[in-house]
Amino acid sequence: MSGAPERAAGADSAAGATGEATGEATGEIAIDLVGVHKRFGAQTILDGLDLQIPRGAITVVIGRSGMGKSVLLKHIMGLIRPDKGKIIINGEDICALPDAPLRALRSRFGMVFQNAALFDSMSVFENIAFPVREHSPDREPQIRERVERVASQVGLSAALHKLPSQLSGGMRKRAGLARALVRDPEFLLYDEPTTG
Repeated sequence: MSGAPERAAGADSAAGATGEATGEATGEIAIDLVGVHKRFGAQTILDGLDLQIPRGAITVVIGRSGMGKSVLLKHIMGLIRPDKGKIIINGEDICALPDAPLRALRSRFGMVFQNAALFDSMSVFENIAFPVREHSPDREPQIRERVERVASQVGLSAALHKLPSQLSGGMRKRAGLARALVRDPEFLLYDEPTTG
């Protein structure tokens, strides 16, 4: 199924979105949105959205600004619940999950935010280490090894001591990527990856 396009049905009021799946997809559906509806007040954001993302695929959702792409990502991570419809991750409808299992599910996602969303008062090292310290029993030697490994992967080894204000825009984005990768997530989501 590599390279096969996926049509996001009901996307007229969502993202006008076409998801395109590429990469080493297995054919197994990892993320399945079925008839997802979401309104904020009088504004309809998602109107019966259907989208299937195969395991191992790279999928892109394209649409104009303000059309619901970020809202879609928040639904996939369980940060927002739909008004109607199902969001199925690895065969489990997350809309019915209580808070504790939903938090466990979120730990399987890495998120790269539009503007990196780094903590200004923390060094690059501390920013990357933050999710490990918050959600892992790892001790400092293991945390240091994890941070140094992902910093090397994104070319930031020499900048670990710097503050975000001392980084270029591209370096900030790479620090945000390293923070998303440091816990070895099953799913990696990017919000506006080409911005900046």
